[in-house]
Amino acid sequence: MVKDEEMTKHLIKITSAFALLVVAACSETDKPYVEKPANDLYMQGYNDLLKGEYKEAAESFDEVERQHPYSEWATQGQLMAAYTNYLKGEYDKSIATLDAFLQLHPGYKNIDYAYYLRALCYYDRIMAVTRDQRNTHEALQALSTVVKKFPETKYGRDAQLKMDLVYDHLAGKEMQVGRYYMKRQLYIAAINRFQTVIDSYQRTTHVSEALHRLVECYLAVGLIKEAQTVAAVLGHNFPGSEWYADTYLLLRGEDLRPEWIKMDDGSWIARLVR
Repeated sequence: MVKDEEMTKHLIKITSAFALLVVAACSETDKPYVEKPANDLYMQGYNDLLKGEYKEAAESFDEVERQHPYSEWATQGQLMAAYTNYLKGEYDKSIATLDAFLQLHPGYKNIDYAYYLRALCYYDRIMAVTRDQRNTHEALQALSTVVKKFPETKYGRDAQLKMDLVYDHLAGKEMQVGRYYMKRQLYIAAINRFQTVIDSYQRTTHVSEALHRLVECYLAVGLIKEAQTVAAVLGHNFPGSEWYADTYLLLRGEDLRPEWIKMDDGSWIARLVR
């Protein structure tokens, strides 16, 4: 009997504690629904945004769509919510909002900005060249979409500038890996990386170094004619660069000089010379 009474008291305590937790949770998460005009909600979010109160701003912009889903304010509010989440660094949330926006409003007057903002969400989280480059490739694809769809707008022009920086970033990654292979005397693997820079990232700042590294690698594996020809290409395209100066001294040390030497038509060097 005593045991049953103790069990009953114990259950009452557990039930009471659970009830208090439920009440507390409800009081924290359930905010009273207060209907407001769409423009009031939007301006509230805009003012919060100006004050740097991004969480409150995002909530107000979301509330515009929730209370007035078919209004013009709701459409603009959705775009502003994405922008606010971008400023907060919540890139995935911003991208999800923008993907929905682009599907629902393909003809919106500021659709170019929506595409541009989506690209920025990828661009702003590009990792250092020593890290995985998945975000870099996604940024490149998103920026390319902006350039193709809106080439003459300010967003298209800025996206093109950012694409150049992304290409430079990707080339830097190839160079970093190539130098890593060189240090371990894995010259063929290094050659493949430096060739990728020259083939795929010709407009980047890394090309002159890539050519110099190729000369180093070709000399290391005994491909003398290839080294001389690549040195000649480097001298023709970057005659005043420090990399050509280093290359010239390197060949002089081997009693060689930069020289255009005819290669087999199917070789990579032959394509490079053409």
